[in-house]
Amino acid sequence: MKTRIGIVGIGGVGGYFGGLLAKEFYKSDVVEVVFIARGEMQKAIENNGLKIITDTGDTVVFPHLVSNDPHTIGKLDFIICCTKTYDLEESLLSIKNCITKNTVFLPLYNGVDAPERINTLFPENEVLQGCAYIVSMIASTGIIKKIGAYEKLFFGSTMAPIATLNKIHSIFKTAGIESYLVENIEETVWEKFVFISALASATCYLDQNIGEILSKKENRLFYFDLLNEITMLAAVKGLNLPQDIVFQSIQKLEKSPHDATSSMHRDLLAGRKIEIESLTAFVVNEGEKYELEMPTYLKVLDKLMLL
Repeated sequence: MKTRIGIVGIGGVGGYFGGLLAKEFYKSDVVEVVFIARGEMQKAIENNGLKIITDTGDTVVFPHLVSNDPHTIGKLDFIICCTKTYDLEESLLSIKNCITKNTVFLPLYNGVDAPERINTLFPENEVLQGCAYIVSMIASTGIIKKIGAYEKLFFGSTMAPIATLNKIHSIFKTAGIESYLVENIEETVWEKFVFISALASATCYLDQNIGEILSKKENRLFYFDLLNEITMLAAVKGLNLPQDIVFQSIQKLEKSPHDATSSMHRDLLAGRKIEIESLTAFVVNEGEKYELEMPTYLKVLDKLMLL
């Protein structure tokens, strides 16, 4: 019996990693890859495939199926969740008829609250934890653009059977996805969250890209203050993050393409809805829960809530 994998959210993350899976298993007798998409994106992929542009060349991939109709999609063994965090509940409930008690979820959202939210919707299912490091985006309908060579996918679980984890890991490796099955996955996810939450908050508040933030001392200090606040929160929550997590985050920023910005800032510039609840408000709310002051995050939240 084939392993059926659904990709929910054909954007920068889902489109790229889903594209690698689709390319590898297009004619496979072992794995089927389903893109769950609708509207113009669905039409574009059906007619022309999904085009992926990288620094080294372009490729066009076709999934086994692209649809948003649960009856057409059928039952799924794995669901890789890559929508915006504010679409989590709606996107998954729209395909609830594709989900059995054995369906395994792998969330790759920008945020750390997804597993709990998915467990609330589907309490009987295995929900892994995961995160991806990649700079990629929708260039236009049906086209994903990836910037730079850096790409890593981390996932794991303290509850799921090791056979389940090894199975999806093997599928990722066969597709050429640089993936890592890690034991301390919560800390790994929070390491990324520290970086992207501070970056999203800084780029949106300052309305500047990475290079512009690095070029001015006051902007670097603002980003530094955000990092200090969120790492203090992680420590109070009992997470064992690297002692030099702030320094590591600054190094990551310096190694990132300087003309790049956060996905939340791109959405803000385009006039789209932003992930403020998961990336900024979550930190403020958790700080209140643990009686921590978050003055810089609160300043960002107050400004962005008015936009």
